[in-house]
Amino acid sequence: MKSFSYQRVKSPTEAASAAARTSGSKFIAGGTNLLDLMKLQIETPVHLIDIGKIGLDKIESLPTGGLRIGALVSNTDLAADSIIRKDYGLLSRALLAGASAQLRNKATTAGNLLQRTRCPYFYDTNQPCNKRSPGSGCSAVAGFSRNLAVIGSSDACIATHPSDMAVAMMALDAVIETVNPNGKSRQIPIAQFYRAPAKTPHVETVLEKNELVTAVVLPPALGGTHIYHKVRDRASYAFALVSLGVIIQKDGTGRVALGGVAYKPWRIESAEKLLPQGAKAVAKQLLVNARPTKQNEFKLTLVERTLAGILKEGRS
Repeated sequence: MKSFSYQRVKSPTEAASAAARTSGSKFIAGGTNLLDLMKLQIETPVHLIDIGKIGLDKIESLPTGGLRIGALVSNTDLAADSIIRKDYGLLSRALLAGASAQLRNKATTAGNLLQRTRCPYFYDTNQPCNKRSPGSGCSAVAGFSRNLAVIGSSDACIATHPSDMAVAMMALDAVIETVNPNGKSRQIPIAQFYRAPAKTPHVETVLEKNELVTAVVLPPALGGTHIYHKVRDRASYAFALVSLGVIIQKDGTGRVALGGVAYKPWRIESAEKLLPQGAKAVAKQLLVNARPTKQNEFKLTLVERTLAGILKEGRS
């Protein structure tokens, strides 16, 4: 690990301003992803800004309905919150499907959304990777791709986003709040938050330089049956081959978001309109532009069969 300086700040604006003053800064809270990347010298910040004490650790009910979840709320606390469990069960179930209890105790809401891919070539510094070293090439395209993207990828990158929580947030229409070094805030719908890899896969979100995520806002609860199903190679502590966050309403309508298949949680609203027609029709529309490799084309069938099981469970 390379040497770095360290600073603790007291407010979101102070954090963003501190990052603007020192080029090469990174924010750190739980550190469950960043510290691993620093040890491998994939991330080499010259300055760490500790945001752990800036007060963004509350879950607040909004006057108009819905919730504001502070960026520093731990995954454990979020999953256990009584309102989340009652009205946003999909989110609680997705969180509990991720990582281990120890990691959930440290991992934060914003950190979970911003965690980086677990593509093996991204973590192997001896292999070319456009996400780690722009312009070097993508080893995964001709390499081991079983766990990687089947849709939304590009010739420059076929990595997937690893978050379970983000899949639920996508299905729930979450909005991400931020602040910049000038103290200006903005709201970004999660559907617009992640950037497609195209030719610049190292640019993963629409966040501007030194912009800090401060909260995630959930709209009023939808009701219905909430199901999160994660298919993985082992029963725990593994990232998804395919995951589905599904909300089923009594009239047969609902929402479907996929994990483990793209650079972001994958949701196509036109596909959701086909839910009354069954899993095959929905899966076909969700993956209409899929371009899998020979090693991961099984994911297309896996999405359909997993969704069929969820719909049967939700409607029984």
